[in-house]
Amino acid sequence: MQEHVPISQTGFKKLNEELAELEEEREVVSKRVGIARQAGDLKENGEYIYGRQQLGFIDGRLGELRAKINWSDKVDCTTVKCDKANFGTVVTLLDVNTKDKITYQLLGPNDADIDEGSISIHSPVGNAIWELAVGEKASVTIPRGEFSFEVIEIAKSQIQ
Repeated sequence: MQEHVPISQTGFKKLNEELAELEEEREVVSKRVGIARQAGDLKENGEYIYGRQQLGFIDGRLGELRAKINWSDKVDCTTVKCDKANFGTVVTLLDVNTKDKITYQLLGPNDADIDEGSISIHSPVGNAIWELAVGEKASVTIPRGEFSFEVIEIAKSQIQ
């Protein structure tokens, strides 16, 4: 049985926007396929064949988005408790070896985006940070080796 997955309100909104866009696109492609079908021999009709392939990809993504939306538990990240690193918190880490500071927001797998400074609570680093308080240290193995860090700050997100 699938488990519910936490998602930020912003991430939930993005999923619904993508769903709406794809539903509109599906309608347009479906009409094109219907017109192409009337052109005759379907085995030699490139527009029909390509349209059917597009519909397959769109339908697959629609199913994936609907499942993500149905199994999501929305969390307002501006109201989370900051006593420990939990879903929605913004955590600043100090790399013990390089003394560099790194800041991540802990989000779910359906809305985490490393390019935007967020990581999944299910990722190796996210899992290692989970439930740590300021001043606590931990290590985790990542692809480039061992990452040892100390939690130096936990804050609320400014984005829902």
